Amino acid sequence: MKFAVQAVLGLSMVFTVPAFAANTAPAAPLVASNPAHVQAVQDLLAAMQIEKVLKGVAARSRYPTEAQKQAVFAKLDKIPPAEVYQRLAPTLTSAISVDTATEMTRFYNTAYGKQVIYKKYNSGAQLMMPGMTVAVAPEEKKERKRATYVKASKELADAEPTIEHEAFKLLQVINKEKR
Repeated sequence: MKFAVQAVLGLSMVFTVPAFAANTAPAAPLVASNPAHVQAVQDLLAAMQIEKVLKGVAARSRYPTEAQKQAVFAKLDKIPPAEVYQRLAPTLTSAISVDTATEMTRFYNTAYGKQVIYKKYNSGAQLMMPGMTVAVAPEEKKERKRATYVKASKELADAEPTIEHEAFKLLQVINKEKR
């Protein structure tokens, strides 16, 4: 009985998926129409040091051999950070607005923002016990009072999965390139 149900479901998928696929057009590559928007996102990616996210994605990826992993890291070391920003920015304009890019670039270029970025990429695992609260720095309290920062911070947090996904896609392209 179980096999018959699976067979019927399998056949129904065979007949419905091609019909569904025929009705959907392939996704067009995202091209930003506004150069100022692309530049704002590039500036944000530079302030965030996004090339370190690319290296983090490479470190979390699985490779058949250690030699292949080292080859990918060697390719990443040869690529200048500015090229990473230029290649990622057009695809991220759909996830990051101009206002968010401008506000978060301003924040990450402050002394406190630079500390946040440093801690993001250079801190080890931290232990949080039940009942413990994280101390909020006075600089962050000041930023949390600004409505534009709060909105931009939330939008950037929502865009994090997209940033990770686009970094992964760029890593695949870089891995296939002959350098």
